[in-house]
Amino acid sequence: MPFLNSTSSSETGVTRRVSNFSQPDVENASPVISALMDRRSLLEEGSIFDEVGQAAVAASARAAEAELISAKLRAEAKSKNWLPSIGPSVSLTDLGDLVAGLLIEQVLFDNGRRKAERDFAAADVEVAAVNLSIDMNERVEAAVGLYVTGLRGEEKAAYSSRALKQMQEFRRIVSGRVEGGLSDQSDLNVVDSKINGMRNARMTAQDAAATARAELRAMTGQDFTSQPGKLDLGTPPQEAQYLSIVQTQSMANRNVAEAKISRAGLLPQIAAAGSVTNDGSGAGLTLNMAEPLGFGTPAALRAIEATKEAARRQVGEAEEDARRDYSRKIQRLASFQRQVGETASLARTSQETYRLFKAQFEAGQRPVMDVVSIYEELVRRKQDHIDAKYEVVLTQLELARDMGLLADGDKI
Repeated sequence: MPFLNSTSSSETGVTRRVSNFSQPDVENASPVISALMDRRSLLEEGSIFDEVGQAAVAASARAAEAELISAKLRAEAKSKNWLPSIGPSVSLTDLGDLVAGLLIEQVLFDNGRRKAERDFAAADVEVAAVNLSIDMNERVEAAVGLYVTGLRGEEKAAYSSRALKQMQEFRRIVSGRVEGGLSDQSDLNVVDSKINGMRNARMTAQDAAATARAELRAMTGQDFTSQPGKLDLGTPPQEAQYLSIVQTQSMANRNVAEAKISRAGLLPQIAAAGSVTNDGSGAGLTLNMAEPLGFGTPAALRAIEATKEAARRQVGEAEEDARRDYSRKIQRLASFQRQVGETASLARTSQETYRLFKAQFEAGQRPVMDVVSIYEELVRRKQDHIDAKYEVVLTQLELARDMGLLADGDKI
């Protein structure tokens, strides 16, 4: 099942930056942010995939990072809202004289408004942190995906080049047979058509590889020429939690805190106030309300409670969507892994058939066009095998991205 807690990474040269998820106040640390910081990348350390991912994180300048810093500062400001407030006081007497002084006010009872404000600010930080983790994991997935796409294009183009050489040889044979009157011109046209198709496929693969490499270079400022040791990232652990669930839970907590603030605003609060002026000092209790009571107040309170329930239900919906998405991607991954084996087996069969047909042709027992047809089938199955094995990696990337397993949390 897709439920996890991990995060992203970011380094510049040898200097390692402090993680955006670090929490100096250990006693009041957010479990959500701690879980994000504990996430570890699925990309094997030291591999070319890890190198590409780290370069993508290091080259990032994301708005989500600035939003997290802003949310942290707002939370720090709200964390002191329980302290007394001090402000100037200026009044006009009956005789027209101005009286200046200081007014000190300490809220004694506010129906949980200030605590809810602190909870809202803390939840806002968690939402910003999850958004940053999602953003960084998407960035790594995009970078590694471009690298894999480039690899696929290069491999397909290289195989197409080898196939074209063999097909050119077949054309030379067919052309000689046409000139000698042993074959019809239509046979040569068929071979030319197959050659044009292969040439077009090669150019398409080359263009795809060049585009992916150029985009990756623009994204990271680097070229990656190394080949991966193995073309597999592994399947993310089943217990890993989708980042979308963590995001929805954090947003629900924020919405609940906001509802509590609204509810407290409809109820009275008691505060102790004291003033010091040039005429003396005084103290007393005050009873006030942010909003006056009205006939619609009960309905407003019920609406706020309904907002809390809606927030809780959104978490349930996010969990269901994550389960469905996880199941769908796991099935896709299994399908592509099956296709890798099947296409490899079919390609081997076609290879054996091609060798047999070629030997029969050389012995004069089979026409050359039969050999051309089976070779075209072999090329098609080889290309299908290449596509399938890269789709496995791309699907693994998507799963790891959704679970936040493409970047180390302490490096984001």
